[in-house]
Parts: sequence; structure tokens; C-alpha cells
Amino acid sequence: MYGIGRFLSMVTNLMTILGGLAIALMMLHITLDVASRYLLNSPIPGTISIVSYYYMVIAVFIPLAFAEQKNAHISVEVITARLPLWMQRNLERLSFLLSTIVFSLLTVRTWDEAEKKRSFGASVIQGSDAIPIWITYYVLPLGCGLMTLVVIYKLASSCLGTTSGLNTATAEADDLDANDGMGK
Repeated sequence: MYGIGRFLSMVTNLMTILGGLAIALMMLHITLDVASRYLLNSPIPGTISIVSYYYMVIAVFIPLAFAEQKNAHISVEVITARLPLWMQRNLERLSFLLSTIVFSLLTVRTWDEAEKKRSFGASVIQGSDAIPIWITYYVLPLGCGLMTLVVIYKLASSCLGTTSGLNTATAEADDLDANDGMGK
């Protein structure tokens, strides 16, 4: 189980690097467009569409699983922090189960939508150019699918009581607990 978590962690880290590259390319593209517009009086055609349909979609949906892996999603624990530990763990498992259901449905639905967009070759017209956008519709099921895998892994790991292989502070604490606080 630990090896699966390490592999999943590696995949989410790689995908997050792709999300970071999309942000870097977006900044470069916009900077070149602005410089070209003001210095050469000739903006780069299609910048708005490429930024909106490519860079932003990749930057938002690809790192979803990474945020879950690092326990970085927003949570408010005003009430749950006061509950007994066994109840906190069961509520966490319930949230993993509900997240699995929601993200599984999102994965299937966004895949169907991507297939529809591909079938008729969806594109946007900017100026005299047609920019194909159907390709980016596959980013959503990729991000949601990876999120689903991370949540399923966390649910299984929690139910089985095994040490998580994901790179999280929780995994390091689990490792310390498993070794009676003695470290590795």
C-alpha cells in the first residue's frame, strides 16, 4: 500500500510541475504580448484565448490532487477538533467517501463533455484565426480523475490503518507513530 502512495505522490508531483509550467508560460506569453503591443504596436494574436482556454485550465485543474495530497484544501475544524479521536477519523473517512463519489462523477461527466467537444472540433475565433479548444476539455477529467485516485487511496489507507505513502506531514507523523516516536 505504501508503494502505491509513493507512486501516486510522484504522479501528482509531476502533474503539479506541469501546472507550474503553465503558469510560467502564461506569464511569459502575457509579458511578450504586452511588450509587443506597446513596443511594436502589434499584439500577439490569440493571447486572450490561449491564456483563458489553455494556461488557466491547466493551472487550476491539474494541481487539485496535489492540494489534496498535501492536505492543503480549506477546512474549518471548530467543532470536529472537540470530538473524540475515533469520531474525527470516521468523519474524515466519510469526507473521503463523499469526495470520491463527487470527483468520480465529475471525472465521468467532464470526460463525456470532452468527447462531445472533440467530436465537433470545438474552437474559438479570435481575429481571423480559429484556435482549437477541444483539447483542453480533457484537462478537467485528468485533474478530477487524479484527485479521485488520491482520495480513494487516502480512504483505503485510513480504513486499513496503513502508513500513507503520500508526501504529507500526516504521513511523516504516521511514520513516527509506527516507530513509537523513535524516528526512522
